[in-house]
Amino acid sequence: MQTDRGRVRDHNEDYVIRHEPNNREEEETYGWLYIVADGVGGADAGEVASEYASQQTMSHYITGNGELDPGIRLVDSMQAANTSLRQLVAERNQNKRMATTMVATAIFDQVAYIANVGDSRGYHWRSSSLRQVTKDQSLVAKLVEEGAITEEEAANHPHRNVILYSIGSEKRPKIDLFEVSLDPGDIIFMCSDGLTRHVSDQEICDILGQEVLEEATSHLIALANQRGGQDNISAAIITYGEPSSAINDKQGTTRVAMPLLTRNTKNAAANRKYLVPYTIFLSIVEALLIVMVWLVLRV
Repeated sequence: MQTDRGRVRDHNEDYVIRHEPNNREEEETYGWLYIVADGVGGADAGEVASEYASQQTMSHYITGNGELDPGIRLVDSMQAANTSLRQLVAERNQNKRMATTMVATAIFDQVAYIANVGDSRGYHWRSSSLRQVTKDQSLVAKLVEEGAITEEEAANHPHRNVILYSIGSEKRPKIDLFEVSLDPGDIIFMCSDGLTRHVSDQEICDILGQEVLEEATSHLIALANQRGGQDNISAAIITYGEPSSAINDKQGTTRVAMPLLTRNTKNAAANRKYLVPYTIFLSIVEALLIVMVWLVLRV
């Protein structure tokens, strides 16, 4: 995971954070969690909003009800962070507005749960094909969906920075949740709009498929900066299915290990629990049948 100020802004309002399990128990309870947040442009203290909301989401997720579906727990954590951020503003009594977009991915049991609010994006890469999983909660995205403007017009629309929902802007923002089944070698890619403003989906796909992943994050951010770097730029590359434990490299790529307990291994463990008594039961039945046959033959 990596974030950059860009070429135009004088400070960075983006924020990235992750939580990775240290042992089997943590993995079974929380899995992996990654967050990219972008303080809303034009709002006061956007950098405070993105950092505070991300940390609150992480805290609520880790201390939340581990029995809940991971996706539900993730959305609940983001809603709780929204409440916490609004409370922070109220306590400071400065009449300031703090808001942030957010895309968060929880990887649990061979599934990526991707939640987003605003226009930070989550993608799924597999076998040289890239798919945007999240849907931009922005004015131009809605206009494109309704057929009012084209994709080409949206790219240069004067209101392309207007988002419809964000954490901190209302009592309960709309948070979308998506589930993606993962295969070994898959990549989850997350980024703020500072990257997608300058780099196309096809270019992201090509770089993820052709570049050494340890260098891909830096390459993507450098490309956005070469083309103007008009906004803060953040990107996270999460590869799934490595046979060893999670490795975090300096360039911002996270290699997520294959879960220690997948659905199949959990089922297998459950099956083994009943295998011994079932085998003993069958042996007893077989012995009784042999005795009965022997008695019948004697008569």
